[in-house]
Amino acid sequence: MFDRAWALFKTAIFTIVVPGTVAVYLPDALTRGAVFAPPSGLAGYAALIPIAFGVVLYARCAWDFSVVGLGTPAPIDPPKALVRRGPYRWTRNPIYVAVTSVLVGEWILTGSSALGWHALAVFVGFNAFVMLYEEPTLREKFGDEYTNYCGRVPRWL
Repeated sequence: MFDRAWALFKTAIFTIVVPGTVAVYLPDALTRGAVFAPPSGLAGYAALIPIAFGVVLYARCAWDFSVVGLGTPAPIDPPKALVRRGPYRWTRNPIYVAVTSVLVGEWILTGSSALGWHALAVFVGFNAFVMLYEEPTLREKFGDEYTNYCGRVPRWL
């Protein structure tokens, strides 16, 4: 019980610092507060769909990492068990999909080209990080279990 609570606490801290910076602080700074302006028009309200989807998806994945994997989304404190349930049944990287979804929603909401470029740069960075660090690390840590998982579940969608 304590292990799960501690993992949830560490995940909350990580979430505030890393996804909070990438998907909240920087978009707010790039748009000079437009991210928190009330939506207007159909596009503004439609933008709330990918934002809400991303927030809910991230929360579910963070929960699974903490409760099932007994770790965090932070590369320095990863799950001790391979998490394959919930969103991990459909994509190997739902946390990155979640953060990208929030960024795309914010881009639609604000219409900011700077935010569009930020979203693209973040996704390219996620992809590079996954291919160059995460996948080799997970193959080394979990061996055939991860290799078989990769054969069944796509990297993105």
